[in-house]
Amino acid sequence: MQTGLKITAFAAALAAAFGAAYGVGQGLDPVVKDGAPASAHDEQHAPGASAPHEQDGHGGHETTPAGGLQVSENGYTLDLRTPRVEAGHRTDLRFAVRDERGRAVTEYQREHDKELHLIVASRDLLTYRHLHPARAADGTWSTPVDLPKAGGYRVFADFTPAKKGAGNITLGADLAASGPYRPQQLPAPRDTARVDGYEVRLDGTLRSGRGTELNLTVSRDGKPVTDLQPYLGAYGHLVALRSGDLAYLHVHPSGEPGDGRTEPGPTVSFAATAPSVGSYRLFLDFKHDGVVRTAAFTLRAGTQPGAEAGTDTEARTPAPDAPDAPDAGTSDHPGDDGRGAGHGH
Repeated sequence: MQTGLKITAFAAALAAAFGAAYGVGQGLDPVVKDGAPASAHDEQHAPGASAPHEQDGHGGHETTPAGGLQVSENGYTLDLRTPRVEAGHRTDLRFAVRDERGRAVTEYQREHDKELHLIVASRDLLTYRHLHPARAADGTWSTPVDLPKAGGYRVFADFTPAKKGAGNITLGADLAASGPYRPQQLPAPRDTARVDGYEVRLDGTLRSGRGTELNLTVSRDGKPVTDLQPYLGAYGHLVALRSGDLAYLHVHPSGEPGDGRTEPGPTVSFAATAPSVGSYRLFLDFKHDGVVRTAAFTLRAGTQPGAEAGTDTEARTPAPDAPDAPDAGTSDHPGDDGRGAGHGH
């Protein structure tokens, strides 16, 4: 596993559309299972390509490209067959990845034990899902999803086609959940998140155009967790989404299980570079006692030191430890009350 940031660059985001929920037809029976079926996957989770560098407008220096803002990239298109769902109702989300000829892609390289990683996040970044869809022989992917609130969502498909030289690609498409809608603010930055009896502490900052280290330490009942379990080939996965346009950053941990130097906790380290100044929502997924949980954080990225006079040169330090926002995330677990950060990667 490589250390650092794996991201794809894209253009402007589409606006989220609202509409009435509509019936979804029966999906094809999957004959190629990418991991466990989504229904079984849900039950085990607790509440809780690149393109040229772009100018960020702060001093004219090159920034790390952001991803997930475009439905098509490098000849591949995310065909979201289910653009609308009804909030609070379990729906089969169906989609396909199409090549430049409009054919559904059926061959992928496996990364972190999966052919494709599917992320669903609300535009207010308070609801987050990392789903494991199943692929049918014709290239159609499907997975159940239950979104708790009405509003706009973004669907991200993170994959690497088997075609030689294709590289990793992250495509994004808008998803609308119908129902009564009340916008909410992004939770304030804090250095500690709590989920399902666990406490995760964040140590580190984000900077625009410069790599930094983020350390996340897991504890339970005041004791460090030193026996984290591998999940998708790592002791932790971190996804960061930029507030405003939901630019997607997939961050890789330092080291991997079995490499002779990476300990199974309590700390999981990541190298990350923010594509621009702004607020980001970070979602850490970790596995312990056979259950995957997600801890969510808000972090503000500053500019590269010395990039431009008068600009913020350091990421703002999170506020002192305080209870996280009640709806900092939701999980796919049946019966979740919406108080814990939702399962992610």
